[in-house]
Amino acid sequence: MDDDVFRALNDPSRRVLLDRLFADDGQTLGALAEHLPQMTRFGVMNHLRVLEEVGLVTTRKDGRRKLHYLNPVPIRLAHDRWISKYTEPKVKAMAGLKATLEEGIRMSDPVHIYQVIINVEPHLVWNAIVDGDVTQQYFYGTRVESDWEEGSAIHYYDADDGVVADGKVLQFEEGHRLEMTFHARWDPALVAEGPVREVWKVDDFNGAATLTVELYDAPVGSKTYDDFTQGFPYIVSGMKTLLETGATLPTPS
Repeated sequence: MDDDVFRALNDPSRRVLLDRLFADDGQTLGALAEHLPQMTRFGVMNHLRVLEEVGLVTTRKDGRRKLHYLNPVPIRLAHDRWISKYTEPKVKAMAGLKATLEEGIRMSDPVHIYQVIINVEPHLVWNAIVDGDVTQQYFYGTRVESDWEEGSAIHYYDADDGVVADGKVLQFEEGHRLEMTFHARWDPALVAEGPVREVWKVDDFNGAATLTVELYDAPVGSKTYDDFTQGFPYIVSGMKTLLETGATLPTPS
């Protein structure tokens, strides 16, 4: 899989598409084609298809539109497998998520999507989302606690039992989908920005599992948006590594 990712990244036009999605996620084919004016829409579509096949781009249907999102998880996995063997990773600690979320008001499209295939049964991935004993091993050492009823509180505790983040369960489909708010509490700037909305989804993939994490209501360029996009590849990659190998990733410094 790493070879496929590296081959996909080897094309300069594909790197342009990834750069444009990094700058402004959730674009249509037409919008992305404007950044490659020398190429036909069919050519751009083929490049996007290659990026989607290796997992660097994910898509979401919105009526007649097809929106494209950058998925940095395969790059992170390649980094952790190859680069971090030889250089000490300097990854920023997760700072949470940004929001202007008000009760009952939600944006129609996610501002960022992460997706990865994990080679274990789907119920194990689901358990890793809701079981605090497991989250401690990949979610920056934090333990999640909730009764997972719709409307119930969610808390993330550090090793000293301090609340580092909290939120509320918005929707809960056992084994498949969790929609929740998330409000970072460890940084006054993040507290002031307020909560965002996350959706965690687990789907069967021929006996393995596809994990999808969607972020909503975080303005691009905000502190929480930046911290989420930097921190969540580590979280998703950490879950995959833990469930497939039993090992944990190095703790970011």
